Amino acid sequence: MKTKFLSLGAGLLISQLMMAQFHLGIKAGANISKVDGKSFKEEFRYGYNAGGFAEIKLGGKFSLQPEVLFNQYSTTLDSNYKSIYQGVISSNQSKVKLNYLSFPLLLDYKFIGPIHLQAGPQFGVLMSQDKNFLQNGSEAFKHGDFSLAAGAQIKLAALRITGRYLMV
Repeated sequence: MKTKFLSLGAGLLISQLMMAQFHLGIKAGANISKVDGKSFKEEFRYGYNAGGFAEIKLGGKFSLQPEVLFNQYSTTLDSNYKSIYQGVISSNQSKVKLNYLSFPLLLDYKFIGPIHLQAGPQFGVLMSQDKNFLQNGSEAFKHGDFSLAAGAQIKLAALRITGRYLMV
């Protein structure tokens, strides 16, 4: 009996998603970031992102775009970081890489032609290199951060070109 209800429920869910014009995709790109602070050099650094997204049509010109992304941000410590972080940072390493697992939830508005405007919240988790994926996930809501994402996207058939600004 339970199997019949689960099958029926799964069938209804899949049919609703198909009628809602549901689309899945993968994405990859470059991150250009700058970490501000007294112990960081004032320069832009490059990283990358990779992940997947879903596009759910809401009707009219609106759609919802949830994403799951792995982001790598990098920065360079200034020469005075040792005086600020005495006893915390013991190595002579000056380059720092931050790996995040990010979950943006964007509202997409079809502006003009292939141009779409996007905005929404993003939840990010700093991944510890000393822990596995599941251990990092279990601490996500204890040490995560929220930010606001806004940007534009150009849709050219199956290809999407996106520019986004994050306010942390």
